Amino acid sequence: MQTIIVPTDFSPVAVNAMNYAVDLAKVINASVTLLHTYEIPVSYTGTDVPLPVINIEDLEEMNQEKLSQAKESIERITGSELQIRTELRLGDFVTELEDLAKGLKPFAIVMGTKGAGFVERLFIGSSTLSALRHLTWPIIVVPPGCVFKGIQKMCFACDFKAVGESIPAEVIKQWVAAFNAELNVLNVDYNNKNFNKDTPEQSVVLHKILKEANPKYFFIDNENVEAGISEFAEKNNVDLIVVVPKKQRLLEVLFQKSHTAELAIHSHIPILSIHD
Repeated sequence: MQTIIVPTDFSPVAVNAMNYAVDLAKVINASVTLLHTYEIPVSYTGTDVPLPVINIEDLEEMNQEKLSQAKESIERITGSELQIRTELRLGDFVTELEDLAKGLKPFAIVMGTKGAGFVERLFIGSSTLSALRHLTWPIIVVPPGCVFKGIQKMCFACDFKAVGESIPAEVIKQWVAAFNAELNVLNVDYNNKNFNKDTPEQSVVLHKILKEANPKYFFIDNENVEAGISEFAEKNNVDLIVVVPKKQRLLEVLFQKSHTAELAIHSHIPILSIHD
């Protein structure tokens, strides 16, 4: 059975992402694993040696109780429809998430865009780059207030560069097939700035490797890449924006600190990040 990992800090946006993941899991008949990571708060008051400000056992018990309550809330809604697991870990969020994902090999990791705890640090700070660039599993970023209504239309943002080496075609086709979705391939450029002699050939290669998904192609002119993607997605009722983080590529701007925040926070549409 496939599984979906849902990191949570129990904030409202994390709970919203959890609800999104639960509805997603119902569609693909997957289990859900709730993950909460925590670190021991310390104080340096009056000493050079860090001292815990709360009993470690009490902290673990408190976090376990919150995690159990989150699980119970899902079970009240779904009954026995879904298999729900919980995972409580002490340590660095990204490190623990990566370790858990290696063991479970999830269909996706689903999380919110901004929260009171680690989620805020993940999507506003440098941990964003670490998670999105280095975790090889598909990650869905769920905006605040977004409700799962199915995935009927997916928008794959592509820069038509090094297509054969960088596009995870099999994963994209897997997602399209899982939801019987329509695949829109979108290229955002400005005055043909990124068009070169290799672009026509790369477009042919892309069509060949995605042919089974019956993609439709769209080319729009906008000097702001993330704005162009968001506007297209909103106007065309896209349910999921798909991006591939690549170094020194057009879409790299989406994963710079300010641009990530702008796209993820202001868009009302979930973003799926997948690696080559």
